[in-house]
Amino acid sequence: MEGLDLSRNNSTRRSLAAKGYRGPCIASNPIDRCWRCNRNWERNRRRLADCAIGFGRGTYGGKYGRTYVVTDNSDNDMVNPKPGTIRHAVIQEEPLWIIFARPMVIRLNQELIMTSDKTIDGRGTNVHIAGGAGITIQFVENVIIHGIHLHDIVPGNGGMIRDSVSHYGFRTRSDGDAISVFGSSRVWLDHLSLTRAADGLIDIVQGSTAITISNCHMTHHNEVFLFGATNSYSEDRKMQITVAFNHFGKGLVQRMPRCRWGFFHVVNNDYTHWQMYAIGGSQHPTIISQGNRFIAPPDINAKEVTKREASESEWRSWTWRSENDLFLNGAYFRESGSPLTSNPYQKNMISAFPGKYVGQLTRFAGPRKFLIFESIAEGSKVSCCVNQGCEDVDSCKEEIDEGFQEATTRSTSWN
Repeated sequence: MEGLDLSRNNSTRRSLAAKGYRGPCIASNPIDRCWRCNRNWERNRRRLADCAIGFGRGTYGGKYGRTYVVTDNSDNDMVNPKPGTIRHAVIQEEPLWIIFARPMVIRLNQELIMTSDKTIDGRGTNVHIAGGAGITIQFVENVIIHGIHLHDIVPGNGGMIRDSVSHYGFRTRSDGDAISVFGSSRVWLDHLSLTRAADGLIDIVQGSTAITISNCHMTHHNEVFLFGATNSYSEDRKMQITVAFNHFGKGLVQRMPRCRWGFFHVVNNDYTHWQMYAIGGSQHPTIISQGNRFIAPPDINAKEVTKREASESEWRSWTWRSENDLFLNGAYFRESGSPLTSNPYQKNMISAFPGKYVGQLTRFAGPRKFLIFESIAEGSKVSCCVNQGCEDVDSCKEEIDEGFQEATTRSTSWN
């Protein structure tokens, strides 16, 4: 990875949390290097659509559509959503790049059903989908979700819900996943914060494929990621998912991920907490673990990273390989199968750094934090990120304009 110096500052999570970060912009992994330190990112938001790597590469979301600004955080009409709401945005049949006019908390009364060719881009403000239903990506393609918080997600009761401009119908009760991907392809989930949902944080099922989950921060949840829902659905053998540069943090129990059937590349993630196991599966999935850091919990019975739901006579032939992972506090990965000598998926696999660099690679996982500045003269607003690898407040003010004044900090009220 030319141009990335990871030899320094690979500090622990604890020290990062204590100190915070105020300094020059750092793009600490190949995805962020694609866009993060561009001072004009807000004028060229769609540059992000060129940055997906792994199995989700080529996902461009709403790059070729117009910009839709969400101005209203309400979600009151499931059949005829109000213009300006996120529900109205995601059902449009045209490609859209969806952004937000201001910080907002959106409580979804029912699952938010997306259409193809959409980007939800939370950069520049602080957006929380919380206290209600989650997001459903079903039988669509080409979706990017970036830079938002999803937490305290509960099932929607079901009912009549519009899923496109031209159709609405009856939906049963939703499961309570923060994000559910069902029969879809080319999906990129990046820089999200996910915590506390009634079911899974991210469930990917029913033959979904060509997906990357990157730079996300997960906390306080039991069953984190589910890739393939049943042992009987063999169509999931085509599933290809990359899990890269994520931080699996406090209060997590299991399924980081839990896999069936397909091919899964787990690369350069930081596993600082789990209570039962980190990576599990059934139905002979292929799991390639490269350059991750695994810090085992104190429980002597939970040191093993892996869990297989099958007899040893069955799972010993499954290809589960660990390469250049870093194991701390007694963690260990039980390998099986043979090393990959011929890999048809190689072109879509991210080149892994050694596990010792994971602290640096994942240090800015989750949404960026922002301050909002207002122009005295013009009354307009400009956002500037701080405390997550961008210029400090003073530099931000100078860079924007001497006529800007700090309005409010809206980035620290949610954990």
